[in-house]
Amino acid sequence: QVQLVESGGGLVQPGGSLRLSCAASGITFNTYTMNWYRLAPGKERELVASISILGRNTNYADSVKGRFTISRDNAKNTVALQMNSLKPEDTAVYYCNARRPAVKSDYWGQGTQVTVSS
Repeated sequence: QVQLVESGGGLVQPGGSLRLSCAASGITFNTYTMNWYRLAPGKERELVASISILGRNTNYADSVKGRFTISRDNAKNTVALQMNSLKPEDTAVYYCNARRPAVKSDYWGQGTQVTVSS
């Protein structure tokens, strides 16, 4: 059974930081590209950050470049999203995603709420 379990969300003031973590089980973690998406009320789902299988390549949405950092630990089957200089517009439910197109595998976590407000 595949599980992606996010943690680390919460309420933070503008300018603050949060670190999201996602623990994966039931998959061969080091064969999956890992992604963080977010969904805010009234908006479309947005791909926030991606990291390649070995962690050598990362990509970010323009809206978070320079503020967010994605990383992975293949020994621990975890992926993290360090979020700094948070803004109210970062408020959303953040989802961890594991994707391996070659075998049409696509798995999602349950999401964790991030609220940026004073």
